[in-house]
Amino acid sequence: MSEHSQTTGNIPILFEDNHLLGITKPVNVPTQEDASGDPDLLTLLKQDLKERYNKPGNVYLGLVHRLDRPVGGAMIFAKTSKAASRLSETVRGRHFRKIYAAVVHGKLPAQQGTLKHTLLKDARTNTVTVVPKGTAGGKDAVLDYRVIGETDRYSLVHIELHTGRSHQIRVQMKEMGCPLFGDQKYGAGVNKPGQQIALWSAIAAFPHPVTKEEIVLQSLPPREFPWAEWPAAVYDNVFKAEH
Repeated sequence: MSEHSQTTGNIPILFEDNHLLGITKPVNVPTQEDASGDPDLLTLLKQDLKERYNKPGNVYLGLVHRLDRPVGGAMIFAKTSKAASRLSETVRGRHFRKIYAAVVHGKLPAQQGTLKHTLLKDARTNTVTVVPKGTAGGKDAVLDYRVIGETDRYSLVHIELHTGRSHQIRVQMKEMGCPLFGDQKYGAGVNKPGQQIALWSAIAAFPHPVTKEEIVLQSLPPREFPWAEWPAAVYDNVFKAEH
């Protein structure tokens, strides 16, 4: 199920039924309310559902997974508590597939591979570091990657997450010597202030919590720098997800 023209406000709808709402998250919008007080996705979508369906009172919308504020792309919300509970179970059981496109600086050591690290989050600074396995509080982080495009300076990478750790892709790519384009937190030495991070949720795939049908949300990054360094056809490889 690909992106189509229906929108809610300025947010494209990828899928909607009585149980689910799949959208393309705009960049730089927080997923849920945070200290910034800026408009957040969850509140905006609830308000839109209330208006579109003329619902009295509070509207339920369950947050099943998150994207970092600067990251855009495919995202699913649950419209009922039952759907939210079942989808959360799907995420915990690792039957929820999350595939990203990323532009990184430099070239990775191999065209494809699996990265395994132990990550530790410092809640005070909201930063994550790679630590030795067995470190107290450390959590295993696993992803598969394959390079689908290269220029002299950048690589376009297809990434499938197997764990959902905070800032996982950003930290693991930095650890490989290839920080993400535009990542101010983990690539300050090579990125300029104000650059937009080049990380995009391209695919969210999961069994429907009620019908069990396989739902596949797809979203492409915008045709602007650095994404536009590669022809549009290259992005077909993002959606060729091995099962």
